[in-house]
Amino acid sequence: MSALKTLARSAAEATEEAATAAFRTDVLTGLMAPRKALPPKYFYDEAGSRLFDLICRLPEYYPTRTELGILHARAGDIGAIAGAGATLIEFGSGSSEKVRLLLDAMAAPAAYVPIDISGAHMRAAVARLGRDYPGVAMLPVEADFTRPLAVPAMAGQGRRLGFFPGSTIGNFTPDAAAGFLANAGEVLGPGSAFVVGFDLAESAAKGAEVLHAAYNDRQGVTAAFNLNLLARINRELGANFDLARFRHDAFYDRAERRVEMHLESLADQRVRIAGESIRFARGETIHTENSCKYTPAAFARMARHAGWAQRVIWTDPREWFAVTVLERAVSDAG
Repeated sequence: MSALKTLARSAAEATEEAATAAFRTDVLTGLMAPRKALPPKYFYDEAGSRLFDLICRLPEYYPTRTELGILHARAGDIGAIAGAGATLIEFGSGSSEKVRLLLDAMAAPAAYVPIDISGAHMRAAVARLGRDYPGVAMLPVEADFTRPLAVPAMAGQGRRLGFFPGSTIGNFTPDAAAGFLANAGEVLGPGSAFVVGFDLAESAAKGAEVLHAAYNDRQGVTAAFNLNLLARINRELGANFDLARFRHDAFYDRAERRVEMHLESLADQRVRIAGESIRFARGETIHTENSCKYTPAAFARMARHAGWAQRVIWTDPREWFAVTVLERAVSDAG
């Protein structure tokens, strides 16, 4: 038994070392580029995940509660689409409240497979779900869901139902979003269905001020979430960012149909990261996140190019947010 524990510990340490090496490479590559940027997937360490949970409860941040309203109204329809004995596969371990809505609506779900890069946050959520759903196999996968991966072989033989809520797909550029949808299709396989939440673009029903407020809350939680990315680099890579010398900046770009989040340097300064000295000019920014917005027609077109057919789309009464169900053909020939 001790030998097995030693092997498991060694494997866990090797995985952690590989993740740290990838983080270091991505940070240095992004901050040494002519236009500094960091991948938004690194927001979600344990501290960042807690901050994002707080963001989801802010009065200005409408996507979470609006999507929840749609899911409450349509969970039964989604359960019927999944069918009996389905496996629910979530890309990103998000709000367990949303997952519970689907599990409650599904007929005898076989398994729940969350896939997330933030292992500690995911495992805590899965432990809570496991206590409440003892008949559902809990099979967490700690991985980057933007890359090719395999679902555990123990997953059930029923239909695979993918779940990607929270408008997270907006964090990708449209080309990258199409690539993600195609990759998810490979993970989920032929005959699968995919529930995706996405934020709707500015329209007559939804002014740009709504979008701006959602990423610039009065309590400063989104600013803390953005700045935590620098704190994480300090913690894990031994950097010396002074967070007081950077500020959160988020704005809606109408031409690109996206909200951009940046961290702006408030002074000329240098920061040491993993043995490298990186210069920041006053006013220079680190681009930390995009949140792309879609019209229903544009999203359906992108999904179709990625190999999915749109079965149905639902919106809230204000037409601020949408949830769609995509389906994949039973065979490649289909």
